[in-house]
Amino acid sequence: MTKPLTYSDAGVDIKKANNLVKEIKNIARQTNIPGVIGDIGGFGGLFALDISQCQYPVLVSSTDGVGTKLKIAFMMDKHDTVGIDLVAMCVNDILVQGAKPLFFLDYFSVGKLEEKIASDVIKGIADGCRSAGCALIGGETAEMPGFYQPGEYDMAGFCVGIVDRNKIIDGSGIKAGHALVGIASSGLHSNGYSLARKICFDILKLDIHAYVPELGRSIGEELITPTKIYSKTIQSILQHFPVQGLAHITGGGLLENIIRVVPEAYKVVIQKKSWPIPPVFDFLKHAGNISDHEMMKTFNNGIGMVVILPCEHSQEITKYLNNLNEKACIIGEITEAKQSKNRIEFV
Repeated sequence: MTKPLTYSDAGVDIKKANNLVKEIKNIARQTNIPGVIGDIGGFGGLFALDISQCQYPVLVSSTDGVGTKLKIAFMMDKHDTVGIDLVAMCVNDILVQGAKPLFFLDYFSVGKLEEKIASDVIKGIADGCRSAGCALIGGETAEMPGFYQPGEYDMAGFCVGIVDRNKIIDGSGIKAGHALVGIASSGLHSNGYSLARKICFDILKLDIHAYVPELGRSIGEELITPTKIYSKTIQSILQHFPVQGLAHITGGGLLENIIRVVPEAYKVVIQKKSWPIPPVFDFLKHAGNISDHEMMKTFNNGIGMVVILPCEHSQEITKYLNNLNEKACIIGEITEAKQSKNRIEFV
């Protein structure tokens, strides 16, 4: 080599990265809550923990990604909502243990850094953090030439929350006769996208912008809809109702997620026609000739969160949730498992 090589020659643009960090600082400040110390840019994010409201404080953490839903963002060239999905998948997981979200960190990796795309992604993360009531206090942007296809990226999120040890929701108080109250999802959320994409783009050969009459909008608009964040809703009902269990309906769908929080002595009985199923799920079911069992195992089918509590509170909490502008309904109950091998039943 006659010319001295630089990092830029290898495809890594430090100047772009530094410019992005400056913008991220301004975006992150908009998510600040009490406890945040300093700005993004240090080697670690700082958060002063207030334990004055906890007798025995316990930190609850979660990490997740967005999965192949990112492919929809690439196809649509729309990047300002997948950050909401990222926050939602982490925050919703810690909510079910009764935790209040405190702070969030992200990891964003790309082959070639495009400042506009990266900025849109981070803005979406900030939107998600504000909705969840937590602060964006740090993250990492990695430019890795040759590692991703042009125009593609990946992301991961990390959330930490707090709960008093005496108030951890672990399902241990669930009994036979308790009711299941479902809270509506905003769509597919961030699960089942490999199957959804196969149906829509491999089988039906749809263009991402194709209008689908059954959905009342384009397939891209439907699939890019952000995951609902239940932070304010869950924190509100925990103050007013004796909630014994919570289940975030993610990968594994209704079939596998509810049973995770139910003691082995009991089983879950779900009334299949007890809630309205959004059109996108019927569309995918019929287009892909998917069985009921596979639908329940793969998708949330319109239920994003399930609350388990004594049946005498089920009507009241349903009304309360609907007054919070949630769509909620009683979808089943807990019964004795007895000798049954199937701990979840759809009737």
